[in-house]
Order: sequence, then structure tokens, then C-alpha cells
Amino acid sequence: MTEPAVQAAARALHEARAQRRAIPPISASHDIAGLDAAYAVAGLNVRARLDEPGRRIVGKKVGLTSKAVQLQLGVDQPDFGVLFDDMEFLSGDEIPSVRLLQPKVEAEVAFVVGRDLPTGVPSWAEFLAAIAHALPALEIVDSAIADWKITLVDTVADNASCGLYVLGDQPLAIGSVALEAVGMEMSINGRTVSVGTGAACLGHPLRAAYWLARTMAARSQPLRAGEVILSGALGPMVPVQPGDVVHAHLGALGSVRCRFDQSAVR
Repeated sequence: MTEPAVQAAARALHEARAQRRAIPPISASHDIAGLDAAYAVAGLNVRARLDEPGRRIVGKKVGLTSKAVQLQLGVDQPDFGVLFDDMEFLSGDEIPSVRLLQPKVEAEVAFVVGRDLPTGVPSWAEFLAAIAHALPALEIVDSAIADWKITLVDTVADNASCGLYVLGDQPLAIGSVALEAVGMEMSINGRTVSVGTGAACLGHPLRAAYWLARTMAARSQPLRAGEVILSGALGPMVPVQPGDVVHAHLGALGSVRCRFDQSAVR
């Protein structure tokens, strides 16, 4: 793997999203192989976004938390991506479809970090003490790779297929809900399209978030107070179109909804 190849792959993904034009898998077109190279590609585009005026990181997402998806891609751990301030919407908001290429939506448990995690790899107790709240959330995943023909390398390099996300209104203390037992039902335009439970997310949504906390600490990027963690899907992701209304109910965590505006998805 050469630095020019990593830089070229990052440019290709950046231009694909800027132009709203999906491209072939960069794992093949740019000979990107392995997680180190994939995260290097993603890192270049993260730094490029931070160079934009006013742009900042507000959280992280965990992907590949489903054991079935891990087996499909031949991996034994999740991946992560970076959330920027302009990706966030609140329940009931209208989503600008024109910002997306080929979106899909999934229901998740989001967490809010209440205080900085230690610089070293946190213990389970240190992690739990740092998490303030849980919220219902929708993640709108989106891939710059044409027809979602992705490998693990492609999704990691593409910032874990990050698109946008929607947070519910009412935060709950993490000890007040049995998160692994939370049932999820998601509908589009009133029709149920996805069901699942908290246990589908790496066995427990907090386990997925803990994996992220340890992973980021090992990279000398510990999670900080105020960051959002999207912990991973509780059920299958489903394609959405302009005009669709998405509603997800996550048991005791409550509900979250959004509507995709009529602007064309390119």
C-alpha cells in the first residue's frame, strides 16, 4: 500500500460525495487493502472536512454490530465513523434528500457522553460512569460506492458509510432501561419495514458503545463530554426515498421520526 494510493482513494470518495455521484469500490479501483489503509483514507477526509470553516466533530458511530453482517463480510469486530455537526437532526425534522446519494435508514440507541473518558483504555465501570443518557435514534446511512457493493475496506474508507442522523427528544438515564431487551419497530409511510431488539446490537447496545470507547482510547482519541455515540442497528436497514416518513418506536426509550423532503436524490 502506498501513500499516493491512499490519497487518491480519499480524493475519489471526497469528490463522489461532493458531486453526489456514486463510484466503483475503491478497494478495487485504487487497490486499497486492509483496515489500516482504509482508516487512513477515512482519516484524510475527516481532516479535510475539519478544514472547512466552522466544521467540528460531535460524535462517533459504530457499524457492523450485527453478527450476521460480520459473518457476511468476514470480520469479527465492528467499525467506526465520525459524526460532524451538520449531520445532526432532531425528531420531527425534515431531512434534505439532496444531501444523500443512496440512503438507507436504521433504528438505533444513541448515547450521550456526560464527561471525558480517561486517556487510557477505560474499564467497564469508568465507561458506565461517563455515559449520561440514552436516546432513540435513526441513522441514515449512505454509501458513495455504487449500488452498495461494498467490502469492509470500502465502508471503513467511506467513514463507515455515514450519512445523517436523527435524535429523539427525551433522554433517559442508562440505568433506567434494560437496553438489551428494548424492542424496535420501524415504519415507513405507516408500513412496518424493520423489527429488532437491543440484543441485536453486539448483544447489548452498551457493549457496542464500550467497544468504541476502548477503540478510540487505543487510538489516543478518547471520547469527550457532549459527544454522541450511535451504537448500531437494532434491525435491518431499509432504503428510503424523497417524501418518505420514517417512524421508529424503541420500547421504553420512546419514539423518533423524520420526513425526507421532495428534493431529488442524485
